[in-house]
Amino acid sequence: MDKLIEGVILTPLKQIIHPKGDIYHGMKKSDNGFESFGEAYFSTVIKDEIKGWKKHTKMILNLVVPCGAIEFIIYDDRIDSSTKGAFLSIELSQKNYQRLTVPSGVWMSFRGRGSDLNMLLNLASIEHDPSEAITKELSAINYTWN
Repeated sequence: MDKLIEGVILTPLKQIIHPKGDIYHGMKKSDNGFESFGEAYFSTVIKDEIKGWKKHTKMILNLVVPCGAIEFIIYDDRIDSSTKGAFLSIELSQKNYQRLTVPSGVWMSFRGRGSDLNMLLNLASIEHDPSEAITKELSAINYTWN
């Protein structure tokens, strides 16, 4: 794994395996990375499709992948950041079940890696507000997807 970007938190999550159906923890208000609760939503991405780039100016993302596998790329272009110019690549899945906390002010993109349903849950710190997010075309940030 790459060096974590300033403000990014990667938290291992508990999975409870049960013969009638498993339990996947997401987040508690006492967890590191919890700022506030605005909304929870799910997003899917098809295998090898890429969504992004997006930067939130206020929202903190708390991303969990309960189904499939998703590769997240985070790019830090914040002027005052100790990790300015750095990229972070992390793949989350049931096998690598963690919560990725992404602070506001950094760029994020993600790609479906699993062959079936690739779904993320975002436990966002604020309600969705399209005026607080900035988007760019994939080609606008110089990153080579492997």
